Amino acid sequence: MSRLTYSNKAILAPMVRIGTLPARLLALKYGADIVYSEELIDHKMLQCKKIVNPILNTLDYVAPDGKCIFRTCGAERERVVFQMGTSDAERALKTAKMVEDYVAGIDVNMGCPKEFSIKGGMGASLLKQPQKVKEILSTLVCGVSRPVTCKIRILPTLEKTLELVKIIESTGVAALAVHGREQDERSHHPCHYDVIREIARVLFIPVIANGGSGDVKSYSDIAKLKQLTGCTSVMLARAAQWNLSIFRKEGPLPVSEVVKEYLKVAVDYDNPFPNTKYCVAQMLYDQVDTPFGRKVLGTTSMRELCNIWELVPYLDEVEAQRSKFIDGLSLNDQKELGVASFGPTASKRRKMEVETTEDGTMELFVQFVKREYQQWVTSPKSVLLEWLRTQSLPPPVYDTVGHFKCYPKLLCIVHIHRWKGAKIVCSNQQ
Repeated sequence: MSRLTYSNKAILAPMVRIGTLPARLLALKYGADIVYSEELIDHKMLQCKKIVNPILNTLDYVAPDGKCIFRTCGAERERVVFQMGTSDAERALKTAKMVEDYVAGIDVNMGCPKEFSIKGGMGASLLKQPQKVKEILSTLVCGVSRPVTCKIRILPTLEKTLELVKIIESTGVAALAVHGREQDERSHHPCHYDVIREIARVLFIPVIANGGSGDVKSYSDIAKLKQLTGCTSVMLARAAQWNLSIFRKEGPLPVSEVVKEYLKVAVDYDNPFPNTKYCVAQMLYDQVDTPFGRKVLGTTSMRELCNIWELVPYLDEVEAQRSKFIDGLSLNDQKELGVASFGPTASKRRKMEVETTEDGTMELFVQFVKREYQQWVTSPKSVLLEWLRTQSLPPPVYDTVGHFKCYPKLLCIVHIHRWKGAKIVCSNQQ
């Protein structure tokens, strides 16, 4: 893989909840040169297990509770930058080593003004700790094979800002992204283009201008932002959040068309419904309070959301292909991926398999998604409890255990009398 460079680039900025795989892939399709992941905290990443997902052709980093924290794929490998939140050089390096072979660059968030970042000693709190900034970046530059960058906000004075950026440059980073606002300033405050311009003038590494989304309505405005800031590269956050086709040289597409394409990618990569809905709501922007927007906000499933854009047939086709692929996997592979479970439709196509362990315990992995059943259908636990009563057996004892998988569920292990030689495993939506 060729080494990523940061000069003369149009870049999708790191945005919490927005910068997941579907948005990154769509931004690349529309013309973005580089895409950043959302900020991912080192503590959380270090708890994850790396899983090669053959169902989606992705690489997933899955937390102990089953939530996929970071998902990437080959289509973005040479242009995705992994951004982390950290306050410790050693943890930062361990996190970077987890992903360095699967991303094009490593970035450290040193500008987030949110309370959780500040209290954790991350984000903008690092701006006042130049020695820690130097330690973290130097450790990463020396320890990973990918180019290292960081993203900062400006300090209250130009003098302090220039002192900091020169320290950052001295660590050997490949580039520096600068959000032209101070820690306490927000998007309604003007972006300090003059400060970004001065930073670009004094540094020898590429400086990426950020914070000017309000002045970017089309791709041609990116060139104007370069002139205002003296930077060769521009990073877009809100402008891309509202319309990912802002990166199209031919001009942006209608939002409804972009949302439809976004939903297709979200379906293709099984993006969680809550995140998909959130991103769609951000794209609708000023339409959220309209009857159409309220209809979108009222959806409770991916199917309902897809129905608004007439994509239910596409959803059904993708899910059918996915189910067929899953049916061809061994039970062990299904369990590893967290898909050793079958809903009411799939159960008609395939007999559910029971696995017997070495101690004679029988395990049956069953998915119970309540919304897929009629309201009068009781839960697996209720059925089990009723059966135990009819057999004059004591109530079951439940253990909730973590299980690595692609989809967030809880495994509830029910221990029945050992002389029965049975154990039932129910996989419920979290």
